Amino acid sequence: MEHEGKNNMNGMEMEKGKRELGSRKGVELTMRVLALILTMAAATVLGVAKQTKVVSIKLIPTLPPLDITTTAKASYLSAFVYNISVNAIACGYTAISIAILMISRGRRSKKLLMVVLLGDLVMVALLFSGTGAASAIGLMGLHGNKHVMWKKVCGVFGKFCHRAAPSLPLTLLAAVVFMFLVVLDAIKLP
Repeated sequence: MEHEGKNNMNGMEMEKGKRELGSRKGVELTMRVLALILTMAAATVLGVAKQTKVVSIKLIPTLPPLDITTTAKASYLSAFVYNISVNAIACGYTAISIAILMISRGRRSKKLLMVVLLGDLVMVALLFSGTGAASAIGLMGLHGNKHVMWKKVCGVFGKFCHRAAPSLPLTLLAAVVFMFLVVLDAIKLP
């Protein structure tokens, strides 16, 4: 009789454990989908930011200004290209990790968990470095640099700056989501 009570209790504990595992897996899947959306949006927003404008340049004070058509694109700045690339890599990795999560259905080995954990850590590092690089150049464009006599670019290409700026918080938010995924992955390791 006492033995049956223990079996019944073990069955209830197993059921509770399955529910916790399922909810944790649901949280992980939700966070990975969020990371996928954020990285895709950040890469797209920065990648399509472009503005063409006619800029007057005065070469010699006695001559009239020379009008030149110039274009501002993210591909002209290596830090922005790096940020776009990092977001694209993170987006691709996230799609693969979602597929692994769906295929494994909770039967992931310790090796697979470790690979996913390391992948998530790499994404955290890449996304934070991409955010830092793009932010530094963005601030330079916004404020200029008096010491080296670089003028404010956003004063001329304001539309470009306003279109490119949202990619930075999106990338930062994606990095934070990956940090939480690292914590979730670490909790799963025995």
